[in-house]
Amino acid sequence: MARRALKLASWTSMALAASGFYLYSNKYLDPNDFGAVRVGRAVATTAIISYDYLTSLRSVPYGSEEYLKLRSEVHLRSARRLCELCCANRGTFIKVGQHLGALDYLLPQEYTSTLKVLHSRAPQSSMQEIRQVIREDLGKEVLVLAVKQLFPEFEFMWLVDEAKKNLPLELDFLNEGRNAEKVAQMLQHFDFLKVPQIFWELSTKRVLLMEFVDGGQVNDRDYMERNKIDVNEISRHLGKMYSEMVFVHGFVHCDPHPGNVLVRKRPDTGKAEIVLLDHGLYQVLTEEFRLDYCHLWQSLIWTDMKRVKKYCQRLGAGDLYPLLACMLTARSWNSVNRGISQAPVTAAEDSEIRNNAATYLPQISQLLSHVPRQMLLIFKTNDLLRGIEAALGTRASASSFLNMSRCCVRALAAHKKKTCSFFRRIQISFSEAFSLWQINLHELILRVKGLRLGRRLLALLCWRLPAPH
Repeated sequence: MARRALKLASWTSMALAASGFYLYSNKYLDPNDFGAVRVGRAVATTAIISYDYLTSLRSVPYGSEEYLKLRSEVHLRSARRLCELCCANRGTFIKVGQHLGALDYLLPQEYTSTLKVLHSRAPQSSMQEIRQVIREDLGKEVLVLAVKQLFPEFEFMWLVDEAKKNLPLELDFLNEGRNAEKVAQMLQHFDFLKVPQIFWELSTKRVLLMEFVDGGQVNDRDYMERNKIDVNEISRHLGKMYSEMVFVHGFVHCDPHPGNVLVRKRPDTGKAEIVLLDHGLYQVLTEEFRLDYCHLWQSLIWTDMKRVKKYCQRLGAGDLYPLLACMLTARSWNSVNRGISQAPVTAAEDSEIRNNAATYLPQISQLLSHVPRQMLLIFKTNDLLRGIEAALGTRASASSFLNMSRCCVRALAAHKKKTCSFFRRIQISFSEAFSLWQINLHELILRVKGLRLGRRLLALLCWRLPAPH
């Protein structure tokens, strides 16, 4: 078991080290900006963490109280070393650290609690550096020849190719502004979503001026309790928003770590609102991928295992289709077979997933090399969203699955209507309406069951308690 813990920790630190070394050796970064010192620092940190796990847990009986205490201490030391490495190397390492800090459902608590500092208190550029950029781009004092300092936006080693493709867009703040306006228009029917306004007259490729919107981080339960914001409502809203992006529009905000998703009470109405920040990284899904992904999630939600296998294999999983289903849902294979919408995630299942994560790394690596490149950022987005749900205690609720199913039904119906006769479109519309009605009825039944159960428990409690004198 010590070796499993070592594997997981080593994989975490090696993700940082290898990503930096890959970029350095392939000249995706200027050597002056990402030199041997940073690579050496990453390799040294990896070696220290590995040595700590091997020596600290070697002679302690597995499962004993002493073992658990020592393992927690090693986790904490290693997490602090990783955080120090991220802050020292900055750039790409900050992005990896932010992702790891959001994986509450997968990584030990010592890692996530330590690395979460990078969501809101990551090292910042000095005011002198910021003023220099503003003077150059808005003051027209100096002609900008080129941007040589590149900071790739990727989360793990298998995202390097995607990072190379997306990097020029992410470094272009005008593109980020256009993305922000596009998603605001696309999701304007959601009155709970706020996308800050862009001030184009004072924006350039290197300077983006946008409306200031205050709020608490989306994973901050204390903030929500103080401001009387319902965590379940926020979780439902977040699920609706991303289901619409993924299944209906195929235009997906791919960096929803808690520092980029705020919550607040609207000043005018007092209603809860989600504020979506950082629109530099979006994934545009092809229609073929989006529709296969819709079919796959529909099959997972309604426990149609034949179609689960079919659409996992269409998405490149091959014989590893059970692993793809487990990675997408963050559930065990037993739960996938029983029905992910039928039973909530248990502590035992969470522990099983955490313990097995390192064991299946070779298969995970093989799977990630075969799935479409679009899937990689979808994995990243799913991980970050599940981290938020885990922090809020709302993970994998039936309501979220039903909202996903509604979006899948709408998306598939819209596709079918594109190339058919008027009479056939009417038939599809009726079928769509019937499917949505079935989902609504199913949701109503679940609510009634919940209310009935609640009333029974309350009656039982009253019967058990002695009457007041």
